[in-house]
Amino acid sequence: MKRRAFITLLGGATAAWPLAARAQQPAMPVIGFLSNISPDPIARPMAAFRDGLKGAGYIEIQNVAIEYRWAEGRNDRLPELARDLVRRQVAVIVATGGGTSALAAKAATTQIPIVFSAATDPMQLGLVASLNRPGGNATGVFILTNDLEAKRLGLLQDLVPSGTIAVLVNSQTPGANAQLSEVHSAARALSRPAIVLNASSEHELYTAFAAASDMGAKALLVAADPFFNTRREQVIELAAQHAIPAIYEFREYPVEGGLMSYGTNLADAYHQIGLYTGRILKGEKPSELPVMQPTKLELVINLRTARTLGLQIPDKLLAIADEVIE
Repeated sequence: MKRRAFITLLGGATAAWPLAARAQQPAMPVIGFLSNISPDPIARPMAAFRDGLKGAGYIEIQNVAIEYRWAEGRNDRLPELARDLVRRQVAVIVATGGGTSALAAKAATTQIPIVFSAATDPMQLGLVASLNRPGGNATGVFILTNDLEAKRLGLLQDLVPSGTIAVLVNSQTPGANAQLSEVHSAARALSRPAIVLNASSEHELYTAFAAASDMGAKALLVAADPFFNTRREQVIELAAQHAIPAIYEFREYPVEGGLMSYGTNLADAYHQIGLYTGRILKGEKPSELPVMQPTKLELVINLRTARTLGLQIPDKLLAIADEVIE
């Protein structure tokens, strides 16, 4: 063989090597991320989710892809968004936002693993057979927010010890009836009159706050709900306009100007979801991964907002607060 021909042949073979190597590389796994809210309200938890994935060895774009589906407060969009992820044959579906996203994902597939966040007991929702051994294709984090309404009401009692308390709920969300039952029981125990205001749309939020003001409510419990989280800025502004002290479920509310929150550290929950997602991508089965529950609850108080409302925060609340925003 002539030297020139040999060099040409060798060069062609060398060029072919990278192509062959690429052909042999496994395809990058794809995570389907389904949420009934929008990305902005959960920017901090989403960063924690990616950090959890990283802890399991997966970095977005580098060795895992994520297909995002945001319902933006429209629960009616969730079934089709879930079916779309199933059609795309994603490796795992992450379903966050109270439980409605998880229910939509569960209805769409019994084969693709699901990692969820649920505010209502996932056993009651039918997502898992038990918390310790979920069975089926779903596991995740039970973030307990709906089970803390009585505790939030008690904290509101410490802050505003008399007068009518308004309770803002979204009757369209799973667990709303259980929330109201807990609130009514706690209000009776405290001998406090409570009025229930429903809102599941932007217009109804304005109507509910106006009604609370007209009825002379002295304080407001904003029940745990993903819809309120998507309208967090609006809810905080309405509470300020009507000068009504309010307690919320997540730290993000007082950080953005709300008065007080008590609940799960949402970033911690999303970090765990990221870890579980990575473990499932590596081959573990959701049926054998126990549903996690938060070990840390946090009370956050915004003193600037308290001063604007003319409130003096009792020392006993300041003493137990995990974070005080000056």
